Amino acid sequence: MVTKQFKGSSKDEADLTRADSLAREIFSDVANKWAFLIIEAVGERTLRFTELRNEIDGISHKMLTQNLRMLERNGLVDRCVHPTVPPRVEYTLTEPGRALRATVDGMCDWTHRYLGDIETARRRFDA
Repeated sequence: MVTKQFKGSSKDEADLTRADSLAREIFSDVANKWAFLIIEAVGERTLRFTELRNEIDGISHKMLTQNLRMLERNGLVDRCVHPTVPPRVEYTLTEPGRALRATVDGMCDWTHRYLGDIETARRRFDA
C-alpha cells in the first residue's frame, strides 16, 4: 500500500492512488475471521457448500454465503454449479486464493508459535 508522497506524473500518481484504494478494499473484504477460515478450509480441495459449512465451526448459512460471494467477487474462489437436480455447487480456491492461503497459513503458524506469549501478555494487561 502506498503511504508516502510520490513525485511523478499525474498518471503515475493516479495509478498508485487507485492501487492503494483497491488494496484497502480487498484487505477490508478478506481480513475477517470467516474469510480466513473459508480459505483455510477449502485449501487444495474442492468442497460443496454443506461440506464447507461442516468444516467451519460456528459459521451460519448466511455468513458462509456472504463470504463465499465476496471471495468469488475478488477472484479468490471459483464457484462451479453442476446442472443436476438438485444443483450441485462446488468451491475451489483460484491461484490468487491459494497464494493468499500461504499468507493465512503463515498467520496461523505465527499464532500457534506465540499463543503462550499472547495469553501471558493478556493476563498481565487485564490484571
